[in-house]
Amino acid sequence: MTMTFRFPLARLSAALTLGFALSAGSALAQEVVKIGYSGPLSGGAALYGKNVLSGMQMAVSEINAAGLEIGGKKYKLEIVALDDKYNPSESAINAQRLVQEHKTPAILVPHSGGSFAVQAFNERSNFILLSYTSVPQITARGNKLTIRIPPEFTGYVEPFVKHAMSKFGKSVAIANADHDYAKAWTAAFKPAWEAAGGKVVADNPMSYNKSTDFYSGVSRVMAAKPEVMFIGGASEPSGLVVKQARELGFKGGFVIIDQAKMDEMAKVIGGYGPLEGSIGVLPLVDDERADAKAFVQRFRQANPGRDPSSEVSLNYSAVHATALAMKLAGSVSDPAAIRAKMNEAFKTLPAKYNPNDYDGVDEKGGTMANTWVGTVEGGKVKQIKLRDLAAAK
Repeated sequence: MTMTFRFPLARLSAALTLGFALSAGSALAQEVVKIGYSGPLSGGAALYGKNVLSGMQMAVSEINAAGLEIGGKKYKLEIVALDDKYNPSESAINAQRLVQEHKTPAILVPHSGGSFAVQAFNERSNFILLSYTSVPQITARGNKLTIRIPPEFTGYVEPFVKHAMSKFGKSVAIANADHDYAKAWTAAFKPAWEAAGGKVVADNPMSYNKSTDFYSGVSRVMAAKPEVMFIGGASEPSGLVVKQARELGFKGGFVIIDQAKMDEMAKVIGGYGPLEGSIGVLPLVDDERADAKAFVQRFRQANPGRDPSSEVSLNYSAVHATALAMKLAGSVSDPAAIRAKMNEAFKTLPAKYNPNDYDGVDEKGGTMANTWVGTVEGGKVKQIKLRDLAAAK
């Protein structure tokens, strides 16, 4: 026996209308604000770019889980990520697309070449450039809508020179990458080494982003018999340069620019042993500070089998600070008002979200932090406060 249930059409229509209304009401209750990202997600610097993006996404997940209310409205944050292959012209194209198609009030670019390209129009197009590069020229230009995420790299130069020269000697070979950021480091490092009484015995930058075989380039600088090698670019190729140098018999120390992370390099070369005598930025996984250790644990729980680099943590904090600046400004669509609150946001960022100990933004838009560095001694990383290293005799 078949039973038929009849539901009046008018009642069905009313029920559907009510359902759609409830759904629409729920959607309207939480608006979306998008933060743009243009960085290398393919090519030799892909790991670097993906680390930056991982930090941004981790912050967004935490912000959305906690709830974000700005000016009486609830918002959901989203990251819109585009690959620029470490190419500045692609960075500019991506930034224009992000603003036009996604109305992003802020765009993060993790390299100096791309940042310079975007600065050509970000004020006119009215969006904040979150520049992940420690090149001081980024903020020296006076761009009113730029935040430089890491502190200036120039603070590393003299302490790194002092340490390497005291441990190994006064002859150095320059064998770092040949992109804009590495060139800026070389322009600061070379005169500082010479001013300290050292000699540059070889100068042979290499294309870290395109090459995977550094035999000829490393052989060329090794022929000058340096006691120290100045290296660095993206972490993986930097590790390969170290490996090649050790295989060719280099016994000296390495000065490593802050783009390369020693823990990422160690994964390529079989541990910290080949990095003996190196000085570079402190690997986050070796940072003994409580907030840093807690951050590493949270990241590992969310990303099994992975360790966070400082690219992860610094850009994680930058996104948290940007969201806090939006709250303080009471706006997601007024970049100037958000930018005006960035110093307060970094200063008051809860310690949980600030594993690298940011303590504000200077008048030019550059962040300030209590920075630590790492040296490799006996196959292990030794943690040193940069200010103490600079003061050492």
